[in-house]
Amino acid sequence: MNKIMALIAFATLAAFLGILVWHVPHWDLIAVTAAVVLLAARDFLTSARDGR
Repeated sequence: MNKIMALIAFATLAAFLGILVWHVPHWDLIAVTAAVVLLAARDFLTSARDGR
């Protein structure tokens, strides 16, 4: 159940940032958004693999 909620939260974050980048397409915003999504994805994957 926690993994499902985390996946929904990650998808919501990515969708929100995707809409932001779509409406404000500046290269610096795209770079920061990509970094945020990659860090969130890494955090999601490492915590999903953990046995806790």
